[in-house]
Amino acid sequence: MALVRVVVPDQAGIDRLQRMGVDLAEYTKPVAGGIEVNAVLSPQESTDLKAKGFDVRGAIADQADAAKVRRQRSQALNSLAAQAQGTDTLTALRAEWFTSLPDGQRFLNVEVKTSDSSATNILTVAWDSGRGTEIGSGGTATMSRFTDDGQYVYDRFNSPLPVNVTPSKVRITSTSGGSVTVSVTKWLGEPRKKPNPHYVSDFVDHYMDPEEVYQRIDSLAKEFPELTQLINLPYKTNGYRRAAQAQFGTAAASTFYVSSKAYGSDGGNDISVALENPGTAGAALSVSVTGKDVVVHLATNASGQVTSTAAQVVAALGADPAAAKQLTASTYRGDVGAGVVAAAPATRLSDGLKAPASVKRQPFQVQALRIGTKRNGSRPGVFLYCQEHAREWVTPLTCVETAERLLRNYQHDPATRKLVDNLDIFVVPSVNPDGANYSMYDYNFQRRNMTNHCGPADSDPARRNAWGVDVNRNFSVGSYFDGYSGGSANCRGETYSGPSELSEPEAKNEVWLTQKYSNIKFAMNTHSYGGYFMWPPGAYKLDGRQTLPPVDLGTETYFWSASEHILNAVQQRRGTAIWPGRTGPVTDVLYSAAGNSADEAWYNRGIIGWDFEVGADKYNARTGEYDEVGFQPDFAEGHEEAMEFANGQIGILEVALAYSEDKRDPRSSLSVTGQDASSTKFTFRTNRRPSITRSTAAGRR
Repeated sequence: MALVRVVVPDQAGIDRLQRMGVDLAEYTKPVAGGIEVNAVLSPQESTDLKAKGFDVRGAIADQADAAKVRRQRSQALNSLAAQAQGTDTLTALRAEWFTSLPDGQRFLNVEVKTSDSSATNILTVAWDSGRGTEIGSGGTATMSRFTDDGQYVYDRFNSPLPVNVTPSKVRITSTSGGSVTVSVTKWLGEPRKKPNPHYVSDFVDHYMDPEEVYQRIDSLAKEFPELTQLINLPYKTNGYRRAAQAQFGTAAASTFYVSSKAYGSDGGNDISVALENPGTAGAALSVSVTGKDVVVHLATNASGQVTSTAAQVVAALGADPAAAKQLTASTYRGDVGAGVVAAAPATRLSDGLKAPASVKRQPFQVQALRIGTKRNGSRPGVFLYCQEHAREWVTPLTCVETAERLLRNYQHDPATRKLVDNLDIFVVPSVNPDGANYSMYDYNFQRRNMTNHCGPADSDPARRNAWGVDVNRNFSVGSYFDGYSGGSANCRGETYSGPSELSEPEAKNEVWLTQKYSNIKFAMNTHSYGGYFMWPPGAYKLDGRQTLPPVDLGTETYFWSASEHILNAVQQRRGTAIWPGRTGPVTDVLYSAAGNSADEAWYNRGIIGWDFEVGADKYNARTGEYDEVGFQPDFAEGHEEAMEFANGQIGILEVALAYSEDKRDPRSSLSVTGQDASSTKFTFRTNRRPSITRSTAAGRR
């Protein structure tokens, strides 16, 4: 398996991949020719996608083999045809510069909407080389059209452009004759506060499995009893455990497999099964059991040849009470099992799990570390949770680092003391511990939990990496079961939504916590990778791309205002900037995620919920490309991601504190400034920082 790049023409291509059950990372990026998504694929799956017309590119997990150059934009089409349509009107949505890695490299980001949305209308941006210089002296670049379900939204750069000098103005022109000149503002980068010389940080020095993560949380609770409380969440997980299995045969028709009824760790690994040729003619098929040793005595014909088929052996094992008490037997992937089986020596069943004994096999007790001096519901609650998806190894480090900082800086850092004294903070460092253990020790690309809801046709040992529920698709708002895109009914699909909404203990725990502690007003769900900062709505229906109801204008304004403070905190660690185009509602900047936890929190309980995707792309000045970091980067990179996004989590706490101290209600108004038969112009006004509102012809954000 490898993490590879796949380029689709548009958002509909992403929806198609999701319907096919392709394992997509939470990562999209506009590129020449469409949208890049990252997928976990086997070589055969890559070949199959190519055969279906998908553009499958290089591997990310193996950086040496990563693609060096992306396809260039297609040649500009005939501009005369576009100009014949008449001069268009250009509306600049944003023009910003920011700095990011490496070494404070400057970047330019521009988004513009044209009244002539035809594909033949090409927009070009020119910028100056500083205040007082001529526009164009800094450079020029062609923009790319962004369409959503076939509808034009706006033009943008595929990726922020590296620039050598900070521009002050940009001019956008189109081949249809339109032109607009706007000032360039700064994105992020507020002046850094003078650091407290006594502030301590950097408490993680390696990737940790869930056992280690929760041991750390437990030790913090014991060390700081006056500031903390450990809360046992009520729904224990299934546990890092599997049925023990063995498979017999090679050809599908003569193959069957057996599974222990007890988990492997509970005795299933001690069972053995043998297929015995009795060595006599005319023998009948029978089963004998001695303790945990099961022997199938195969039937023979008058010539002494074995005649028992796979289906007959499966039936015999099921009919024998002693055998049926210990195991089940099934033909291979629904085959009728008409092929004759071969004799086989005693084979010990195995659950196949590779984690050391330090990783417990029983159901996992997930805990929340509650931090605050007043833990009585009188303070605004903030819920920080990590690792819903098992393969995202950096995220639990982020939650652990945040908890460590809050507790170890309380005595000597006034800013930390103010947070802990005035907020009620809940930290769940690994929502999905079973899947995380499986990812770390068995199959690194495991995304889901370890609960197998598949039937016999999908549960043979070779499919052991394909079981489980995507925890972040198992919630009850905008779910697959409600017709929203981004989930799946396929029990082997990477976005499998489960047999029903909230079927999984991991999802139930999150809901229980936010219901039990109704003072929780904010939440942050930390994932990886790609460098995103997002909020609801997070799902849409494919028919007309109907999103969940957009948040009200005042709340969206608040989201945008808060993002500036939070992302500045991220940037302060090493200069990483989260792109403007990766900041906003999930459905705008990523794709549809049916049944996700942020929508659950917002639409059901009014909790302002954000999503981090740690691990921003790193600009490579040598190649002029952006390199993806993947789910499990080298720890040196993973460590930095944890440090900078722990900064971001602290920033969220600061935003929550400011919210609790702000008694001024947000207000907004709308004024119609012009109207004709085909369009209406209007202006939003708020008493907060202006938001960026995008709409299509269908009125969707």
